[in-house]
Amino acid sequence: MAPQRVRKAVFPVGGLGTRFLPATKAIPKEMLPIVDRPLIQYAVEEAIEAGIEQLIFVTGRGKAAIEDHFDIAFELETTMSGRGKSLEILDRTRLKPGAVTYVRQQEPMGLGHAVWCARDVVGNEPFAVLLADDFMVGRPGCLRQMIDAYDQVGGNVICAETVPDEQTHRYGIITPGTRDGALTEVKGLVEKPAPGTAPSNLSVIGRYILQPDVMGVLASQEKGAGGEIQLTDAMSRMIGDQPFHGLTFAGTRYDCGDKAGFLHANLAMALEREDLGDEVEHFARELLAARQPRRAA
Repeated sequence: MAPQRVRKAVFPVGGLGTRFLPATKAIPKEMLPIVDRPLIQYAVEEAIEAGIEQLIFVTGRGKAAIEDHFDIAFELETTMSGRGKSLEILDRTRLKPGAVTYVRQQEPMGLGHAVWCARDVVGNEPFAVLLADDFMVGRPGCLRQMIDAYDQVGGNVICAETVPDEQTHRYGIITPGTRDGALTEVKGLVEKPAPGTAPSNLSVIGRYILQPDVMGVLASQEKGAGGEIQLTDAMSRMIGDQPFHGLTFAGTRYDCGDKAGFLHANLAMALEREDLGDEVEHFARELLAARQPRRAA
């Protein structure tokens, strides 16, 4: 029997973005741009490519810019039309009526709590979770790859990436079972293990396909690492009761919750652009050449 189709996706966007202060004092971190599109738009486009029909944003105070971004901007569009400018560039920011739901997370209590806040909209269906901070570049997109795997194995599928041993304490880490190509059976999950104690170096990255049962586990509101309600802890309690797999993403991930990762993503994406690539590459080469004498000194 084929698994139930994944139609809904949850986007936890209620975080404070403290690592990017002061830029994020008044602007949601999810609205920070990679070249000319905000992070959240890339995540939404990835979900739509994967066949997602219902987009659920779990927001917080000061996140109205996200709602505005995916709405019709009457004044802007009227002015552009009046000046004979094409509105095509705005097409992907206009979502279908009724396709978007906004849920407020009143206080930042962790990723697990943010996902739980969407429980009534998710209902009794499997659903995806996408963290816009993890900027995933691949063809097909990360969530499309995961849904293709989910259609084969069902249950729960999480995105996995191999990280250096010295970085395992920063991630949720998988205890691996049987491996079949890019799919790894998940025998256990540990959230941010102490250095030297990780069961593997296969980390959990910000894409998930979960069964609705996880909402019942999250309802206990048990706190884990950092005093927050951790999604990893809730998922670990479901292992053994349902199929659970990690899919190693065929593509490139940029950690845009980190300043260096954010800059890497901007440079990489700019170099891929036909309208920017040559100019950016020329500037980068000149900049590096200018730094060489200073390094030698």
